[in-house]
Amino acid sequence: MLIDNLKIVQENVQKTVHKCNRDLSELRIIAVSKTNPVEKIFEAIKAGVVDFGENKAIEFRDKSELIKLNVVWHFIGHLQTNKVKYLINKVDFIHSVESFKLAKEINKQAKQVNKIQNIFFEVNTSGEDSKFGLKNYDELFELTSKCEDLQNIKPVGLMTMASYTNNENILRSSFSQLRELRDKLNNKFMFIKELSMGMTNDYTIAIEEGATMLRIGTAIFGNRNISKSWSEK
Repeated sequence: MLIDNLKIVQENVQKTVHKCNRDLSELRIIAVSKTNPVEKIFEAIKAGVVDFGENKAIEFRDKSELIKLNVVWHFIGHLQTNKVKYLINKVDFIHSVESFKLAKEINKQAKQVNKIQNIFFEVNTSGEDSKFGLKNYDELFELTSKCEDLQNIKPVGLMTMASYTNNENILRSSFSQLRELRDKLNNKFMFIKELSMGMTNDYTIAIEEGATMLRIGTAIFGNRNISKSWSEK
């Protein structure tokens, strides 16, 4: 089932890339493995998946200790400063930096392990109060400026979560805003490349609007059983 799901996602990505004249090599599919047991992750690895996304620090720590294979880990959830220590040794990308306080802690922890940590700045392009992230360009510019002096982090992109809706105009607006923010930011800093946006219900629209990293869970792993923890499944 997982292999079939993955093939469908890959085919949809390829069709969309061809439709909007983009290069497939620009895109990375992150299999969002949160709440799924490690057996599912091993199955995905066997199917050729390289990138995995987790959103809980303790769950990430415990899973990553059980998986010794060469995978790329993405932390995509809200991150508290006191949880950074659980990630820093193994995470490749942190997608959810929204404050200088968090950026400083990541920098501090990365320095202790002699690492340059790749980060994304999270932006709330939907305007929903339930979502985290920077609210506008001024906040983004200010945070980016402050982070210039932090030597052990490397901002590589922007991340957003669109509204959970079937309204294509709303989704497209959320994604295009992020792309425009990146382009505007690059007029000053010239180092932000990646756009982490698009999930199971909207990833084809995200591709059309310039996404470079897609965070896809349900379409690959199937519906989640949240009645048990990942370690009990």
